[in-house]
Amino acid sequence: MKHYEIVVIGSGPGGYVAAIRCAQLGKKVAIIERYATLGGTCLNVGCIPSKALLDSSHHYDHLKNHSQQHGINVDKAFIKFDLNQMMNRKNDVVDKTIGGINYLMKKNKIDVYYGHGSFNDSNLIEIKSLEKEDKISFNKAIIATGSKPNTLPFIKVDKERIITSTEALALKEIPKHLMIIGGGVIGLELGQVYHRLGSQVSIIEYEDRIISSMDSDMSKELTRVFKKSGINFYVSHQVTSVNRHQEIVTVQAKNNQGESESFEGDYCLVSVGRKPYTENLGLEKVGVEVNDFGQIRVDSHLQTSVSNIYAIGDVIQGAMLAHKAEEEGILVAEYLSGQKPHIDYNLIPNVIYSWPEVASVGKTEDQIKQIGQDYKVGKFPMRALGRARASGDIDGLVKIIADKQTDQVLGVHIIGARASDIIAEAVVAMEFQASAEDIARISHAHPTFTEAVKEAALSASENRPIHL
Repeated sequence: MKHYEIVVIGSGPGGYVAAIRCAQLGKKVAIIERYATLGGTCLNVGCIPSKALLDSSHHYDHLKNHSQQHGINVDKAFIKFDLNQMMNRKNDVVDKTIGGINYLMKKNKIDVYYGHGSFNDSNLIEIKSLEKEDKISFNKAIIATGSKPNTLPFIKVDKERIITSTEALALKEIPKHLMIIGGGVIGLELGQVYHRLGSQVSIIEYEDRIISSMDSDMSKELTRVFKKSGINFYVSHQVTSVNRHQEIVTVQAKNNQGESESFEGDYCLVSVGRKPYTENLGLEKVGVEVNDFGQIRVDSHLQTSVSNIYAIGDVIQGAMLAHKAEEEGILVAEYLSGQKPHIDYNLIPNVIYSWPEVASVGKTEDQIKQIGQDYKVGKFPMRALGRARASGDIDGLVKIIADKQTDQVLGVHIIGARASDIIAEAVVAMEFQASAEDIARISHAHPTFTEAVKEAALSASENRPIHL
């Protein structure tokens, strides 16, 4: 039986990053993955393949619907897309990224075990695969098993017509009418992919607005842009049943007046969030505590109720984000090596990779109102930028919220082209407790989309935007 200083269960962004950092710090490390490839949900059936499809569909949509304004004359009748090739490209992107992680495991001398890992006791893990069974012992373990798509108790997901994001990333045909239950990140991103490729898309959301966890101004603007493109929204609708008859799926829902409405299409994507994968890990054998949502209880060092077992990422409380899991993996690795790392969870950015993109960090305006803090807001529309007009990406805005007395930035919310990249500036600024005036005084290259951040900061600090 092999013995390791640290064993990581799960090879997603949290797990493989934790393993690499542990190895960098001189530990003997093993990583266990229950599926045939490394990378977890994010790489195999999540962030990476969805971005590949978003990018492919964006190229098609831009050529077909926006090329003429750039003086590129094409006959729309001859512009076709090849869904099979789009899926092949997506798979190729995934395969090459998996290859990169395999290389990193070898480079860092990390032993990889494929199979389902579960605890026999607090120092022993059993690994079962179709071919064999292994047992390995360890000093410390890091649980990084991630999450899986959630559903509603009355919905039977058949993975054919009633599907989750996993199946939506590998469809063999374009839906005629794709109904999406849930107006969060997954539903919006995949809804935009298939709408660009010709699907009628209806998004049915329980809350009174989409992306309800983000700032309300972001929700309003994204709703406006998506509606303009032809996507239908039904907010404040509670789904009561989903049924399939051959190739037709029917969704029943109640609106906010209590009236029943019926929706009919050929596919229904259930995107009502994700739930932690903490089942069948033998947690009860070793006494690792979980809460009512199946999340593992941890302290500020991400230590579970068992002193030598830690947990990170989607299996614990907090946002289910790959980069949050990565930071937690590094924190545990460094803590186990005697260092004193920290994570400021308020400064973990959140991104929706639609077009326009949406990105945020810090507090929303509603959250600041709830705690009763005095604040001020600066906004700047993307359409006022020379760079935005030059590229034709004029939708969106930057919103900066600052403390009314100290001017310290409390939250930054961006919707627009390249918001996912621009948000990093806000994260750095807030990490160093910058004021809106600090951001306003930084020279931003012209013409760029980031000038909107400077202008919003000028607006927030003394209401003095230059180009508005």
